[in-house]
Amino acid sequence: MPIAGVPLPPPGAVRSAARDAVLELKSRIGKSVLGQDHLVESMLIGLLANGNLLIESLPGLAKTRAVKTLAKHLAADLSRVQFTPDLLPSDVTGAEIYVQTEKGGQFDFQKGPIFANLVLADEINRAPAKVQSALLEAMEERQVTVAGKTYKMPGLFMVLATENPIEQEGTYSLPEAQLDRFLMHVVITYPDEAVEGEIIRLNRNENAQKPKDHAAEPPPIPQQTILDARGEIDGIFVSDLAQKYMVDVIFATRFPKRYGDPLGKWIQVGASPRGSLALDRCARARAWLDQYEFVTPDHVRAVVHDCLRHRLIPSYEAVSQGITPDQVIDKIVELVASG
Repeated sequence: MPIAGVPLPPPGAVRSAARDAVLELKSRIGKSVLGQDHLVESMLIGLLANGNLLIESLPGLAKTRAVKTLAKHLAADLSRVQFTPDLLPSDVTGAEIYVQTEKGGQFDFQKGPIFANLVLADEINRAPAKVQSALLEAMEERQVTVAGKTYKMPGLFMVLATENPIEQEGTYSLPEAQLDRFLMHVVITYPDEAVEGEIIRLNRNENAQKPKDHAAEPPPIPQQTILDARGEIDGIFVSDLAQKYMVDVIFATRFPKRYGDPLGKWIQVGASPRGSLALDRCARARAWLDQYEFVTPDHVRAVVHDCLRHRLIPSYEAVSQGITPDQVIDKIVELVASG
């Protein structure tokens, strides 16, 4: 779906087999996950940009369904970890287990659920920081170190962590350093009335289907398609003006007083250089999906909220006034010139 304000690519736009396959993947997920187009697009952008997602929503808004559908149609392994206060780091990464063999006893490493293509970390804020940090090395370095040995993650790897914004009792807030590791922070809301009815109808039809009804489903899209797409995204052109716009947006979060009030009073801590890198990676992925060979300011604006909302710390004054990070970003987009 093109971004509002961005014209459709010219008829002579270069076709890409990888792009066609990714758009087909998006279409398949959209048929099963209704009313959450933004979540579906964000998952694909995160996958294409080789990053990790933090998904925030109330229960029952198809987070798990979306991830399962993505894994089903992408020929990817999926593991789900339900984070709880009594979870241990080894429950996530795996551990060395003593086994008896013909040659005597030895320690073998039993891989944990982190060793999958897609890892759904459900309610990540319900586990203490020690367990949350077990994900950091895998997310950042694409490897896990246990007992001095390093184990590589799969070539296609993404963590999708969820959290409930309402329930705070018995939860552990994610430290800012860990939040910064997530490429995007996606917030999803309730569907509208029309879509709610479609959800009821879809669920009714699925419950009425017999096992043989699924025999005609198309084969899953190979993982190599995503790897090929990433290579094409690396070639998306970013002009000096587009790059300057990204930098100006980031520096507006760090030095908001340059733009006067009220922005100058709303931000306590701005985005790190990871925010700049996230804007660049996600904007190029967004441009590629829209069949552009270059990044425009509209592509940056399309991903700026997801890339920055978890990287800003609002001031006490902003919190006391009920100003949200999204409202802060709206003001930044309004004030920062794009050309």
